[in-house]
Amino acid sequence: MNEQTQANVVASKNLEASGGDSLNFDYQDFFENGAVALHLVSADGIILHANKAELDLLGYPAEDYIGRHIADFYPDRHIIGDILERLTRGERIARYPARLRACDGSIKHVEITSSGHFRDGNLVNTRCFTVDVTDLENTRSELRQQDSTYHQILDGLPVAIYTTDQHGTITYYNRAAADLAGRESVIGNDRWCETFKLFTADGKELPHDEYPMAITLKENRPVRNQQAVAQRPDGSFFPVLPHPTPLRDDQGNLIGAVNMLLDLTDRQRAEEARQHLSAIVESSFDAIVSKDLNTIIKSWNQGAERLFGYTADEAIGQSVTMLIPDDHQDEEPRILERIRGGERVEPFETTRQRKDGSRVPVSLTISPVRNASGQIVGASKIARDITSAKENEYRIRMLMREVNHRVKNQYSVILSMIRETNNRAETPKQFESQVRERIMALSRSHDLLVSADWKGATVSELLAAQIEPFPRGDIIDMSGPSMVLSPNAVQYLGIAFHELATNSAKYGVLSGDKGRITVVWTITGSDVSKLFHLTWTETDGPEVQTIGQGGFGTVVLKRVAPAAVGGQGILEHGPQRVKWSLEAPLAGVQAPAANGA
Repeated sequence: MNEQTQANVVASKNLEASGGDSLNFDYQDFFENGAVALHLVSADGIILHANKAELDLLGYPAEDYIGRHIADFYPDRHIIGDILERLTRGERIARYPARLRACDGSIKHVEITSSGHFRDGNLVNTRCFTVDVTDLENTRSELRQQDSTYHQILDGLPVAIYTTDQHGTITYYNRAAADLAGRESVIGNDRWCETFKLFTADGKELPHDEYPMAITLKENRPVRNQQAVAQRPDGSFFPVLPHPTPLRDDQGNLIGAVNMLLDLTDRQRAEEARQHLSAIVESSFDAIVSKDLNTIIKSWNQGAERLFGYTADEAIGQSVTMLIPDDHQDEEPRILERIRGGERVEPFETTRQRKDGSRVPVSLTISPVRNASGQIVGASKIARDITSAKENEYRIRMLMREVNHRVKNQYSVILSMIRETNNRAETPKQFESQVRERIMALSRSHDLLVSADWKGATVSELLAAQIEPFPRGDIIDMSGPSMVLSPNAVQYLGIAFHELATNSAKYGVLSGDKGRITVVWTITGSDVSKLFHLTWTETDGPEVQTIGQGGFGTVVLKRVAPAAVGGQGILEHGPQRVKWSLEAPLAGVQAPAANGA
């Protein structure tokens, strides 16, 4: 008797003991040799019978399987407990997933379909069909593993990605998508259109059916290059480039879509910064030039065109050494050596050569240019035309020399004032008053010169300035050709006018209410030897007794002022008349520009 026959005998006895009449023996051969695994379990859980398919599934001989408690073969005791409890209550079990332990220790994944056989309301036995789904479960496990790996890859990407089903319901999103949206979506519930609002670049809100994702789901096609502005739920905006792509089954039917959202904020900022920098470079008055490490010019702004005379088309692609004079060619190798070392060349002054061959003084600042990986690939040069600065420096030096010369002259004049005044002042108070008045007169002449950039002053302006502190200054009549006195003449004639007005205020016309003062100047002679004549005449004033011969005023009028302009001075007086005459070469009196005219 073979093993299966013995198993059938045992099973028959067990069936008879447990009400085996429920099994129609006409179907016993079908039961025993059917392809589906089948076993009978008593009300208390003892295996009463198992067909060949069941024994082959688990690999047990009949004697090691039949007669044992069914729970011995379930590694998950709570599963078999739940199955038996539900069957006892009269429930039917359909495709209940479970695991069974095979004879070799391996685990079989199965689906259990079972129902109870009751008599008089009491459970007699249960009949269970066991379907092996191990291969299916392994396939599912592999798919889950692949799906997990797929999600791990997407979760690790820095770009926002989400998927939907064919109806637009979100089925997955990665961390970057949640961060970009500023919210967590509910998978299986939220639709893709609930995350953002989209606007065109000019601020017009897009209808939902014009969203790139809507077009993909509706038309089963990818959408590309449709940039938009997205609004988050918190109201903030950011530029975005969606890349929706349909997901299809083997037959090409749409089953969903995947969308990758590129946040263009950094790109837009970089572009704005590039345009801003480009605008600065193009509008800069300085020449801004870039070159590679082989001295080849790569960029050339309008400032460079103005400074050097080459157009961008003429300069780009040429060596920057075309701008360097022969006697400065040694500068470029030294500059490149420092640039290759990553060093910024601080501003230094040098000379460069224009297209027309002329030279121009410039201030150069040179910085290394790096590529995206940080490698030095060239240099940026800023050249500033310092021609005006050099000219200003020259003028300042000349002015300082002139000032130094003039200050020395003024020191001499002032020292002479002090010395002569000291010799003739009767009291310290008188000395202080006279020195102060004479220095103030000199100051008024200086004010005229400063206001005219030290170019000179007219005779009328000088007379008006020196008479202004004295009473009755309006009685002075002035006449003569328009002319500008040289700075030297302004200073010394100003002192002379002050001394004449001071003497008149003490003893002459300006001391009373009678008389007139007339100042007349003329120019005589040929073009080669023109002479300047000036007379100060007081008439009808108080009687003049005498004119001191050794006072400071007399010294100025007869010697100091005439000598300063290369001429001669004569001081005369009558009963009611004072006259000072000056004759000097016009070149010693008139300002150079006017004299040249």
